[in-house]
Amino acid sequence: MEILIETLGWIASILIVGSYGLNITGKLSTDSKAYIWANIFGGLFFVINTYHHQAYPSMVVNMIWVIIAIIMIAKNKNKPTS
Repeated sequence: MEILIETLGWIASILIVGSYGLNITGKLSTDSKAYIWANIFGGLFFVINTYHHQAYPSMVVNMIWVIIAIIMIAKNKNKPTS
């Protein structure tokens, strides 16, 4: 179980930092589904990892991070297409 928790933490790091890096270099927009889903899964994996390590402040930050990303998915879903 310990290996799974640590693996999720590393995957979360790659997803969040990777999507951020792609965003600031102009390769991925903040309203793209890939960016938002990377943040949702990265945040969820961090929640699991930080809960396991009893790092509750980080866990709460990542829960908020996930909620924000879910709101963005909902906004994009309701956005009219041109």
